[in-house]
Amino acid sequence: MADGSSKTSEAFRTIGELSRDTGIAQHILRYWETRFPQLRPITRAGNRRYYRPEDIALVRRIDSLLNQRGFTIKGAQQTLADEGVGRTVTASTPLVAIRDQLARALAED
Repeated sequence: MADGSSKTSEAFRTIGELSRDTGIAQHILRYWETRFPQLRPITRAGNRRYYRPEDIALVRRIDSLLNQRGFTIKGAQQTLADEGVGRTVTASTPLVAIRDQLARALAED
């Protein structure tokens, strides 16, 4: 279970649930979607957003960069791009690169 909710850590979250879990206002989450191309929650009927676990981790990373480390939007965008956050992992992606990317992401949180 994550963040005191009844959902498992692997469950999708609505924007309201993510907002409650992270303390980040819904309008800020929507704004971040326009500024960070890596943040693309699944949208279903009625444009309802569903955040996957990897989206939630990215939201927490963006929050850390902007609100805890004092980065600007542009600085956070560059940092995420430099880290390769949001790149698609394919079968040809070396496991060492995937491991290193995950280690960097976890070390920053």
